[in-house]
Amino acid sequence: MMTIRQHELAVHSYIEKMILPSEPKLPMWNRENFIYEKPAKWNYIDACMIKALTMLYDINGDIRLMDYAISFTNAYVSQDGSISTMNASDFNLDNINGGKNLIRLYRETKLERYRLAYERLYSQQLINQPRLHCGSFIHKAIYHDQMWLDGAYMALPFLAEYGILESKEELIRDVCSQLENIRIIMREPDTGLYYHGYDESRKEKWADKKTGLSPQFWLRSMGWLCAGLADICEIIPANTDCRDMLGELLEALEMYTTDSGMLLQLPARPDLNGNYPETSGTLLFAYSALKASRLGIASSRIKSAGEKALSRVAEDFISCGGEVPVMRNICLTAGLGGSPYRDGSAEYYLSERVTENDAKGIAPYFMAYTELMRS
Repeated sequence: MMTIRQHELAVHSYIEKMILPSEPKLPMWNRENFIYEKPAKWNYIDACMIKALTMLYDINGDIRLMDYAISFTNAYVSQDGSISTMNASDFNLDNINGGKNLIRLYRETKLERYRLAYERLYSQQLINQPRLHCGSFIHKAIYHDQMWLDGAYMALPFLAEYGILESKEELIRDVCSQLENIRIIMREPDTGLYYHGYDESRKEKWADKKTGLSPQFWLRSMGWLCAGLADICEIIPANTDCRDMLGELLEALEMYTTDSGMLLQLPARPDLNGNYPETSGTLLFAYSALKASRLGIASSRIKSAGEKALSRVAEDFISCGGEVPVMRNICLTAGLGGSPYRDGSAEYYLSERVTENDAKGIAPYFMAYTELMRS
């Protein structure tokens, strides 16, 4: 097992060689932008990294991290709180992820631009977000009848925190109701694992005509759900249903860890040719397991599984000897539907590009490290 000091050195190397040298409109960790030549805009990937930096700041007090989070966010958020590169009418839950940082930065600085910006996310998008018949948010306007696990991390912790800030108990109830919908609809009882997506209309080719569910258990989507639940359990600690849901999911995932401590891209398909240990989802599991232990939710066995997963990623998949550190085995992106069409099959998930040094892996590594330091 790696020592805390060894993790600290790896995190420090990333901060000095990749994070702080990155320009806000061209961050080195956003591999999607580089690979697909996307223009810089407000997005959940960058929001994950900024969130991780503020968590590190809370642990080590390095003011450079908070200063960077502020300057990065200011590159996208105007004085009046508007975000020019985001369209609320897209109803994209991914865009809400950055709202967590806006709340954090407002608490740190008391600057109105951040309060105005997170108010806009709520009043211009979430309050108008279309919903499924069960009451849960749709994932995006282009996926109108669909619920994806990813949204449990992207939007629900923000909604819970906003509800606390504004003393709106109905928002807390809404968050808990949406989580219960996810558990009822998307959880497979025999394994305790969750399917990636649900199509209420049953019209998508990837959706089972009886259940509306996608066919596979994709690791990172369950990692997002774990992390979202862990964060919500900290925001509303008295909610036993959220705590039970998190503990139950961590126990289920722990059953599918490999002997080395990793989780596979498709955890329930270990004998499938081409299946591989995926770092981002494993790190989201590690973060959630360690946080759940700190919050008194998870057993010592789950805490040990989180520590082992974190250590294995760092030992086997992070190299720090070069010009910049390198984290390998990160699934770049995966989804359902769209064009070209993603059919949700095992073959599809194993065909998606595997990359290095994307924030979807680096940020959860930082997050898990902060929980290790708190334990």
